[in-house]
Amino acid sequence: MNQGHRRNRKRRNAIVLVAGLAAGGVGLALVTMQADATDAPRATTRAASPLSCPSVADRLPDVPRQARAEVDRNLRLLQTQITEAGNRLAATRGQGGPDFVRNAILGPLKDKRAATVDRIAIAISRTGAPRPQGLNGLAACTSAGAGQGQKGQGQQGRQGQQGRGQQGASPSPTAGNGPVPEDFVDITKVARNVPARPRDGRNASKGAFKTRCGVNAEGRHNSDNVIVAPGVGNGAHHTHDYVGAIGVDAFTTDDTLAAADTTCSNGDRSTYYWPVLRDRAGVEEADAGKPGGGAEGNVGKILTPTSASLTFVGSPRGKVVAMPRFLRIITGDAKANANGGANANAAWSCTGFENRVQLKDKYPICPAGSEVVRTERFQSCWDGRNTDSANHRSHVAFADARGNCPAGFKAVPQLVQRLTYSGLAGSTAFAVDSFPESLHKPVTDHGDFINAIPERLMKKAVTCINSGRRCG
Repeated sequence: MNQGHRRNRKRRNAIVLVAGLAAGGVGLALVTMQADATDAPRATTRAASPLSCPSVADRLPDVPRQARAEVDRNLRLLQTQITEAGNRLAATRGQGGPDFVRNAILGPLKDKRAATVDRIAIAISRTGAPRPQGLNGLAACTSAGAGQGQKGQGQQGRQGQQGRGQQGASPSPTAGNGPVPEDFVDITKVARNVPARPRDGRNASKGAFKTRCGVNAEGRHNSDNVIVAPGVGNGAHHTHDYVGAIGVDAFTTDDTLAAADTTCSNGDRSTYYWPVLRDRAGVEEADAGKPGGGAEGNVGKILTPTSASLTFVGSPRGKVVAMPRFLRIITGDAKANANGGANANAAWSCTGFENRVQLKDKYPICPAGSEVVRTERFQSCWDGRNTDSANHRSHVAFADARGNCPAGFKAVPQLVQRLTYSGLAGSTAFAVDSFPESLHKPVTDHGDFINAIPERLMKKAVTCINSGRRCG
């Protein structure tokens, strides 16, 4: 590392060390050293941070020239994360019980920092230099009063907000990793609402066909998406659970899908996949430093669903026809928070509370004894010709409010996917995997399906649905 870069790193070290002392109760002001065009330091001051975090810069080896820009960017991001967490601590002062600070502030901050230090290590190792060791141990921060609720945090919180004002505009939300406390809502406070099913027509198909494919207890995961990015490894930039056909990845073809082994008990070789849900309360997953995982902000323990229900239902307006084999359907939008939500189709709830409004842009806080529920209702109308389309959406559509398909489209069995997760009662420390820029927003939940149900089994399903029976 050249002498100038060492000087810059020392200035960054001073920032973090002084912040740590201030957070520890010494009461020093935090001094932020900035370099102007001539590399001469100038100082601005703001109030001490209520959080104390270990210095990452101190533990770095000489940073290769090729990695300096990326390392510097992530070191700045570490400071932004501390600032945002401190502001959040102040804004939520007095909320929650003894575990609130740990679960809602320190846990998510640790997850963000772990992902950021992983990116620093990866940036260095990509140059051929040895990967720095021991950085993950620097992810955890502390706060005075953590474990005692937020009592006593008021003065520090107000100081943090004052300091933010002195520095100018608040950081961009994309600088963090999400979600934020505002993304959660107490399910017991959500209004009751049982949506009325469209009035059944005389020829309604009222049956249901269930295919049982397990919950991915085997841990088959990857960050590919064979529908949207065929042939591209890590095309999703987040990790998927898979049930159904075994071995599906970006390079799967119709032929390999048709020949695959399957987890489904009835021989269904379809692939059903969805972004994993993670408990972000501090336990790292094996993919903490890998693409699709921690390297892209998807951190925490991957949760295996306690149940995964895959049910095909009929149409309230008439009979359904068989899905064509290898029909591809994507429901929801992984980038809904950036794309405006037109294709969003998230539905979150808790067991025992599914008669309340399904949450689209909030995660539920479930009471004791209740499980988190994710429900995806896939498109049920097919254009009668294509198994895919350029945007992966135009060849299928949703029925209207009365249950009618658009002109020229045919009703096919509708896949209803329902996933449940235990161990999250009262938690605000979980999130769905997402693209890095999507900030783990609940509205980005989505599901993917490629139909490879054998023709004979599909015929059985259609007969079952159209005759009003429940099969499978």
